[in-house]
Amino acid sequence: MVAHDEIGGLLPIKRTIRVLDVNNQSFREPEEPSNKRVRPLARVTSLANLISPVRNGAVRRFGQTIQSFTLRGDNRSPASAQKWSSRSTVPTPAKRRSSVLWSEMLDVSMKESLTTKEIKRQEAIYEMSRGEQDLIEDLKLARKAYHDPMLKLSIMSEEELTQIFGDLDAYIPLHEDLLARLGEATKPSGTIEQIGDILVNWLPGLNAYKGYCSNQLAAKALLDQKKQDPRVQDFLQRCLESPFSRKLDLWSFLDIPRSRLVKYPLLLKEILRHTPKDHPDVQLLEEAILIIQGVLSDINLKKGESECQYYIDKLEYLDEKQKDPRIEASKVLLCHGELKNKNGHKLYIFLFQDILVLTRPVTRNDRHSYQVYRQPIPVQELVLEDLQDGDVRMGGSFRGAFSNSDKAGY
Repeated sequence: MVAHDEIGGLLPIKRTIRVLDVNNQSFREPEEPSNKRVRPLARVTSLANLISPVRNGAVRRFGQTIQSFTLRGDNRSPASAQKWSSRSTVPTPAKRRSSVLWSEMLDVSMKESLTTKEIKRQEAIYEMSRGEQDLIEDLKLARKAYHDPMLKLSIMSEEELTQIFGDLDAYIPLHEDLLARLGEATKPSGTIEQIGDILVNWLPGLNAYKGYCSNQLAAKALLDQKKQDPRVQDFLQRCLESPFSRKLDLWSFLDIPRSRLVKYPLLLKEILRHTPKDHPDVQLLEEAILIIQGVLSDINLKKGESECQYYIDKLEYLDEKQKDPRIEASKVLLCHGELKNKNGHKLYIFLFQDILVLTRPVTRNDRHSYQVYRQPIPVQELVLEDLQDGDVRMGGSFRGAFSNSDKAGY
């Protein structure tokens, strides 16, 4: 029997589980919208033509226009670029955002007056600023192009959309605040002399994302379920094929905040790397890095607890004897994944901090759950063994591997 997915190991006879790899995937970095400099595609000025016809005539009433403009590749000065106000009309991005480097907007005399190290430092600061602008853009687009049309056309209920989108709008002012602070610190030349104190004071506000990130698992599950509805699937497919989506599906937009969060440590380290050792920002940037690492740790912990409870709530017991208080008390789900024997029979296992639960996935009335198979096994009775990649032997059966005196229904 071979465990695939996140487990990736072997579970042979006599209640021995061999674990190849246990990965915490809460903050694994997916691909974000591409920032490659390419020629923008044609604009989309309305979403009305994307919606499938419906009997209530809502399409004809839906005429809100999303205007577009190119944020990168224009001829603005560095100062005006970093002082850009995110409160303007929501743009419809081109398929891929075009971009220019900070140094490419400098005049020759200004460029010659700066050292190579200072130019690289300003480039790193500018990259952070541009990322905030792009994030705000995408947060507004998620509501304007997806949430509002689906609500208006009754493609999804308000309750369903709230569960999927969460309080996404609430984070826009947070990132606009950082842009405003950076704008105030920007000199007429387009440079920012000190950024450390700005970041130290602003970064703790990212703790506000705890709730949003904790809800992502349930939100993704509901979205996947709703995609079985032809109207939902048709709407999302039309959006995906339109230039404003940049070939990103809805979940990519909803996952952008989490993806942005894990980039902050890298951005700060890049700024620090190009900051002279005698610069007053050095100590503050080091403090800022510790702050964001703490924020991510707290969010990750909260998200892990939420994921753990999500799966506990989906367990179904065939026998009262299967219920173990250690399951309900679990706060950490170490790993979970599919277990398969040589005959192709499958189980889905959950390794909590104190107990191993084996289940069979079942679906009733479009509700996915996990039916507990036999008796859960306390971790004290497990034999854990690390295996090298490829060191897997096929054989055995589920019945033999988990045979014991405390049999439950299976």
